[in-house]
Amino acid sequence: MFKALIFDMDGLMIDSERLYWQVEKDLAGSYRKEVKEETLWKMMGRRPIEGLRIFVEDLELPISAEEALALRDARMREKYRDESEAMPGLFHILDTFYGKLKLAVCTGAQREFMEVVVDRLKIREKFNVLQASDEIKKGKPDPEIYLSTCVRLGLEPKQCIVLEDSSNGALAGKRAGCYTIAVPSEYSRGQDFSFVDFVASDLFAAEKHISGLLGPGV
Repeated sequence: MFKALIFDMDGLMIDSERLYWQVEKDLAGSYRKEVKEETLWKMMGRRPIEGLRIFVEDLELPISAEEALALRDARMREKYRDESEAMPGLFHILDTFYGKLKLAVCTGAQREFMEVVVDRLKIREKFNVLQASDEIKKGKPDPEIYLSTCVRLGLEPKQCIVLEDSSNGALAGKRAGCYTIAVPSEYSRGQDFSFVDFVASDLFAAEKHISGLLGPGV
C-alpha cells in the first residue's frame, strides 16, 4: 500500500528549531521585545514569510515581515552551514527504507537552506524529490506542499507516509490525505497531535512503526 516516505526537514531531519528559536529570540531582543513560545509554535512549519508575519504582528515590531525575514535569513544562513546536525535516527531510517520506498524532503524552509542541509549531511542521493516552500503558494498547514510532493513522486497521497515534528506540518500531511506520523521535538512536544495516525518518540520508533506497516519482506 505505502510506496513513499516524506520527511519534513527542520526539527525532524535536523536539530534546527533550537537555531531558529535562538535567532528569533535574539531578533526580538534587538527591539527590546520578548517572544513567547506560543508565537514560536505558531510559526513552526510555515512558509518563512508567513511565519515572520506572525512574528511581527505578535510582537508589534516597527518593521515589515519582509525586513524581519531578511534579518533572520542572514543569521540562519550561517547557522545552517555551520551548526545544522542530523537528528538521532535520521541515517538509520534513511538506510532502512532507501531502495524500498521512494524518499522525499518536503520542507517549509527555502530551497537555499534545504540544499545546504542535504549536502552538509551527504544525503542528497537518497531522495527522489526535494520540495521546498519557494515553489508553492500556500504554506503548511495548507496541504499544497504535500500534494505537490505526491504529484512529483507520481503517487496518490494515500500511498505516502509523512514524518513531521510540528502540528502545522502534521496537519498539512493529514489534509493532503497522507498517513501522518508525528515525531515531536523538545520544541514542539506541547503542540496538538491528536489528529495524526501515530506519534513516535523519535526516528528510531518511527522506523519500527513504519516497518510494521509495510510488513515482512518490504
